[in-house]
Amino acid sequence: MTTWPVHGRIDGPIVMIGFGSIGRGTLPLIERHFQFDKSRFVIVGPDDTDRAIAEKHGARFIKQAVTRENYRELLAPLLTEGGGQGFCVNLSVDTSSVAIMELCREIGSLYIDTVTEPWPGFYFDKDMPVDQRTNYALRESLLAARRKSPGGTTAVSCCGANPGMVSWFVKQGLVNLAKDLGDTAPEPTTRDGWAQLAQRLGVKGIHIAERDTQRAKSPKPMQAFVNTWSVEGFLSEGVQPAELGWGTHEKWMPDNAGTHKEGCGAAIYLQQPGANTRVRSWTPTAQAQYGFLVTHNESVSIADYLTVRDSSGAAVYRPTCHYAYHPCNDAVLSLHELFGQAGRVQEVQHILNEDEIVDGIDELGVLLYGHGKNAYWYGSQLSIEETRRIAPYQNATGLQVTSAVLAGMVWALENPNNGITEADEMDYRRCLEVQTPYLGPVIGAYTDWHPLVGRPGFFPEDIDTSDPWQFRNVLVRSGDSPVQAQPILKK
Repeated sequence: MTTWPVHGRIDGPIVMIGFGSIGRGTLPLIERHFQFDKSRFVIVGPDDTDRAIAEKHGARFIKQAVTRENYRELLAPLLTEGGGQGFCVNLSVDTSSVAIMELCREIGSLYIDTVTEPWPGFYFDKDMPVDQRTNYALRESLLAARRKSPGGTTAVSCCGANPGMVSWFVKQGLVNLAKDLGDTAPEPTTRDGWAQLAQRLGVKGIHIAERDTQRAKSPKPMQAFVNTWSVEGFLSEGVQPAELGWGTHEKWMPDNAGTHKEGCGAAIYLQQPGANTRVRSWTPTAQAQYGFLVTHNESVSIADYLTVRDSSGAAVYRPTCHYAYHPCNDAVLSLHELFGQAGRVQEVQHILNEDEIVDGIDELGVLLYGHGKNAYWYGSQLSIEETRRIAPYQNATGLQVTSAVLAGMVWALENPNNGITEADEMDYRRCLEVQTPYLGPVIGAYTDWHPLVGRPGFFPEDIDTSDPWQFRNVLVRSGDSPVQAQPILKK
């Protein structure tokens, strides 16, 4: 695109918290698509490694951590200085999203983040009950804040690639599937309408199915965690319990599963780390693959959003929903090394920038399964080559996140009094209209694959042959046999 659209004007200060890989990539997109006073763009973070990039774009950099003790006195003046409506873009770790969001709403500043992040110590607190160390618990704290203070200034929660963009893909995928299955009802306009559409189409579940094929020029050295996005963020969510939205069609639950006594009731957790929990899934490039069941907010929010309840409030329909993530190969090796040494984090943590990658794509989408056409994947196939061509300071993984932040900011600016809002509740068409130019090929693909294809192999397995799309068949468990009986080729 030679002429990029300007989507609106931000007439107050812009305060970006954090300037890691996502902050660096978001800055030029904000500059490209909004009118604003560059002298009022402030970046706050404890690491000023990339201060030169910020200053090149005219932003002021304050090297300071945002903490529980200082966030009010630090951020409030920055967001209100000089008049106009401020916009807080929170792209940091170890800062309470809910606390900062509430502050912004108190002073009338717009707000957006990519994750419901807690203050430091949450992820690695061994004394905290397992159910409280979940994204379910973090999301419930957000929903409690919304119940306490409904309406008011817009604060967009969890609006990156996933969570965020994938919720918009789910809606587009349902619309496409409805057309192909001959469902002629009007497109839903309410939460209940979307849930009823998913139920009517027979969607049993949704995988956030991703394959990152980006390859580094140099192999991963020992005792280094290498990834295409925040290592700190990946480690934090990776050691949380595996979580998934729990569908009403499920007939079996793992022995180590736990349920929640309070809240929406849409999810369960497993008493094991998500980054060491494997599931079977499918993407167009990889075809059948193992992915990690890493906990993510969208696993809970999508399942909750698509729940149909009867007059008593009991759930009569809900799809299973979870992440099925195959990160770049270097990250897979990094996880293997980390869990092999009992979770001891490597000495070196490194994010591959756009210049260190030879080739590859980040194939990120949603796999809607269990319906009359078996399974349908809809998503983005963004390559590193395309990314280099259209946006600076980021790889393909990063651009899928930063472009979603851009879309969320546009939506917030156009809907400034919507209160605390999740990505599932936003206008998916408007958001994808803003974001799609940055996503490379966006495709839909049907597949005949299901988790029982080629199973059982040489050894007996505990599977449910009556329904291939049971979580019993998706989860990779000890004793599973993925090996098919095939002829041995002799030289």
